[in-house]
Amino acid sequence: MTNSQRLIKTRQMQELVKLMADADVAYYKHDSPIMTDREYETMYERLLVLEKETGITLSGSPTQKTSGEVLESLTQVRHTRPMLSVQKTKSIDDIHRFLDNRKSIISWKLDGLTLVLRYENGRFAQAITRGGGDIGEDVTHTVRVMTNVPMTIPSKEYFEVRGEGIVSWKNFNDLNDSSEEAYAHPRNMTAGAIRRLNANKTKIQRLEFHAFELVSGNHLSKTEEMNALYESGFSVVPTHLIEKETTKSQLMEIMESFNPANYDYPVDGLIIEYDDLEYGKSLGATGHHENRAMAYKWADELHETTFLGLELATTRTGMVSPTAILEDVVIDGTTINRAYLHNLNIMDNLKLGIGDRVQVYKANMIIPQIAENLTRSGTLMYPTQCPCCKSALSILESDSGTRLQFCMNNTCPAKLIRKFVHFCSKSRMDIPDLSEKRLQVFINSGWIKNFGDLFELKRHREAFVATHGFGEKLFERITKTIDSCRECELNQFLSALGIPQIGRTASRTISAYFNGDWDAFEQAINDKFDFTQLEDFGQTMHDNIFAWYANKEEEALWRPALQHITFTKTERINNDTNANNPFSGKTVVTTGKLENYTRDGISDKLLSLGAKPGSSVSKSTDYLIVGEKAGSKLARAEQFGVVVLTEAEFEMMLEGSDTI
Repeated sequence: MTNSQRLIKTRQMQELVKLMADADVAYYKHDSPIMTDREYETMYERLLVLEKETGITLSGSPTQKTSGEVLESLTQVRHTRPMLSVQKTKSIDDIHRFLDNRKSIISWKLDGLTLVLRYENGRFAQAITRGGGDIGEDVTHTVRVMTNVPMTIPSKEYFEVRGEGIVSWKNFNDLNDSSEEAYAHPRNMTAGAIRRLNANKTKIQRLEFHAFELVSGNHLSKTEEMNALYESGFSVVPTHLIEKETTKSQLMEIMESFNPANYDYPVDGLIIEYDDLEYGKSLGATGHHENRAMAYKWADELHETTFLGLELATTRTGMVSPTAILEDVVIDGTTINRAYLHNLNIMDNLKLGIGDRVQVYKANMIIPQIAENLTRSGTLMYPTQCPCCKSALSILESDSGTRLQFCMNNTCPAKLIRKFVHFCSKSRMDIPDLSEKRLQVFINSGWIKNFGDLFELKRHREAFVATHGFGEKLFERITKTIDSCRECELNQFLSALGIPQIGRTASRTISAYFNGDWDAFEQAINDKFDFTQLEDFGQTMHDNIFAWYANKEEEALWRPALQHITFTKTERINNDTNANNPFSGKTVVTTGKLENYTRDGISDKLLSLGAKPGSSVSKSTDYLIVGEKAGSKLARAEQFGVVVLTEAEFEMMLEGSDTI
């Protein structure tokens, strides 16, 4: 290699290191990525090649350190042992060579925020983020209110465990639907929540901790280590033992059984590590990763298609989200014609133009993404108008440099339509025939301006029936469903109003406290009631209720509905009245598709029995009810010794009690 060639490649390395450093700050410090994971991985692999070719390694190279940033507003804590990264590969051959005919463990590589928990004298003492590897952030205040972190453990010795703070796909989707700030990925939601200074909101976001390593202790094998974590009350990442002499074809079969599409939590690969802990330690580490483990990242199958344009949607907050419209392409048996672009930074990097040939893939085998623009015409202009109200869009930039577009028009119908969609959704007032498109017609026609107008839709019968695509039968069906909503429970109505952070769980708590009485709830607000005294209510939720009630624009939207609704009074939950059934006071989790219950329906049934519906299986779970296509929860229940019931067995137990 000549000196001029080396100089050119060194400059390329400097540019890559700078770009990746900026991406690290945006991703780890601000939880707001400015490039896709695949773009970052491509840069990383290119940097490795350049370092090998030139024999030069720059001091800031991410190949030599663990990526991560520490927020200035949280206390810094030094780790007892550096938290290094894991060497990655997309080759099964690499994994098979790594096994070296040794007994090993395979597990999910969870995609959340890595945490360290410390226990002293059997009590939870401190939680720390991974940070830069040597120093992390103290997040004890938020981790303390996560759903499944043991506050006490059987061991009185110093106990240190590593794991992942994570939110399930179900909770992510539910929270995104009811939140004023939409997240692109559960990872961003988790990281943002854990690193907040105020722990109240974190409590609502139903975050979980899943352990994957016990730092303290003297266990000989990874299997013993994971069992010790189970026995100490932790939710543990599911594992599978790879025996000695496993062939490549057997390994492939094992790895294919880990299908992220069937797993409840976001993952970005698999972790393979030696079961013999002493042997693993003897292999040492580089400045970047330990040699005892390797990560397998699913190879991205790239498919070529054509970029046709942008689809824009204005959210309740006014943020305009861009989605790429693509010519149909089939990936893993699914037709893909949309790919979310997240923000303007990613659009800039892709240099899109109508008609450009692009390569698309399913990130982590789930989320459609554009990997590369082969044409890179760069002719696509930023949208200038709100897709709904045509107001000029503003570009706002976050601290991390992420640029997003917003409609600043407070009267934008898109903000209104989202509120109507939320109000009518299945898990709220449950008016399934009122889709977003139909509600848009209602608003554009002037039929509805507030929630009360829905109950007076019969005034527009003639115009409705004459509208293309509507007709008499649809009118009768919609008005019949609306009429059935004239009598409803307080919790149903409250969760439909879109009060920030007051979703279905919080609404049930309010309804139970005020016996389903709207007047009592409203009087409590006027009397400056302290909502923080309710279970799982924090100061932010308390403030949100009062801010919502004082907002005159919001009041004009919801108050007219009160003239048309009668609230079904409910008694406060009394455990004594439910004591005659086997589920009273028990924690019950469900998984799979049930025949006679929807997800909400089984939760409501369990609540009526005095049970506590759970979202994940742990040692504290009493029962797991399984339906068709039961997933990983069933395996975890068997590991914990949780009683597993079919739907039929569940109903038989109820029939045998005095409940029904």
